[in-house]
Amino acid sequence: METNQLGIKYMQEGKWEEAAKIFMEEIEKDPGNAVSYVNFGNVLSALGDLDRAITFYKKAMEIDSEMAAAYYSAGTVYFEQEELESAKAMFEEALAKGLESSDNYFMLGMVHIGMEKPVLAIPFLQRAVELNGEDAEALFQLGLCLAQGQYLDEATEKFLSCIELDPEHADAYYNLGVAYGFKEQEEKALEMFNKALEIQPDHQLALMGKQIIGG
Repeated sequence: METNQLGIKYMQEGKWEEAAKIFMEEIEKDPGNAVSYVNFGNVLSALGDLDRAITFYKKAMEIDSEMAAAYYSAGTVYFEQEELESAKAMFEEALAKGLESSDNYFMLGMVHIGMEKPVLAIPFLQRAVELNGEDAEALFQLGLCLAQGQYLDEATEKFLSCIELDPEHADAYYNLGVAYGFKEQEEKALEMFNKALEIQPDHQLALMGKQIIGG
């Protein structure tokens, strides 16, 4: 197994020290290999050392300005730090460098949601779902954005697809309840609020929804 691949295997197994050791050895052996810097940055990010992770991603970008993975990884760290403008710039750069993955589109959508621009998030989340129809969270977030844009039928469809993939997604049931409430389908709304509470008994919004409908 190639050394970097072994390091990634250690990361997948949660063996962070072993992974860090391998990637650092790779950097020392070949300081011009941008991949090792991204991998080491990913270990640091997973361990919560976000500022140092950014340093390694930036070093990877210096070595190889076309490495989309470095921009994407930096974007996820900036997003975690709630530096949304920086995150957006990194995800857009990753896209420009050819990273047309569902994850990158999803994160671009999440950045726009974080910036309180849900309607602008819709095309990114739609693309994420097109590329990965099994992503329940992308479907849920897309449903939320559509609902906020008053596209209730489309939102309902996304929430239904979400619970099909993830039957324990209490928030999706709650939002279905809200959508049915707006459509004056009170029985269906109540059914959805009850389902949300069955999954998560302390779901305050679902409790409020029930009270409003009178269930």
